Amino acid sequence: MALLDDLKWRYATKKMNGQIVPEDKLSYILEAARLAPSSSGLQPYQIFVITNKNLLGKIRVISNDQSQITDCSHLLVFAAWENYSYERMEDVFLRTVRERGLADNAMEAYHRGLWNLYDSLGLKWQSEHSAKQAYIALGLAVAAAAEQKVDATPMEGFDNAKMDEILGLEKLGLKSVAILPIGYRDEGRHWLVNLKKVRTPRERFIIEL
Repeated sequence: MALLDDLKWRYATKKMNGQIVPEDKLSYILEAARLAPSSSGLQPYQIFVITNKNLLGKIRVISNDQSQITDCSHLLVFAAWENYSYERMEDVFLRTVRERGLADNAMEAYHRGLWNLYDSLGLKWQSEHSAKQAYIALGLAVAAAAEQKVDATPMEGFDNAKMDEILGLEKLGLKSVAILPIGYRDEGRHWLVNLKKVRTPRERFIIEL
């Protein structure tokens, strides 16, 4: 029940107080995201951890002037692969088999079949698919933050193209998909902090067949 209690505690924090999240808690949150499941274990995304004040100021401008961007402790930017490639997938599968002590060609047939499928589905599908994988990691980061009693606010309200330009993501073959300011709530300035959490009732949310 501990996780449910943590999720009941968290809310979409709009005002943060600038307090720094300890390194061990930050590391825990990032490790939860790193251990997230992804399709075929490809992990087609990376996380940028930003604390540079100048950079955060630029990002706030392109994020509808949301104060969490500059008042947070750390800003996590989830950036997914723009597309899949045979070489990118090969790098993941080679690392996998070598860490498991298997022959380099142990996943070759699977790799070839998966690439043929992904390639046939086109670049738009690939871009959307990689973003979906990043969101799984985002969700686990939010849950891990709540467990550590660290506030975290998942956000899409930013200019993706400008974010990609600021962080130089295009040259890395990445695209920004979501951001997650983490820090601590400013209870004195936040009208949401004591309001009841409201979600769809279980009997309407769950459909049993």
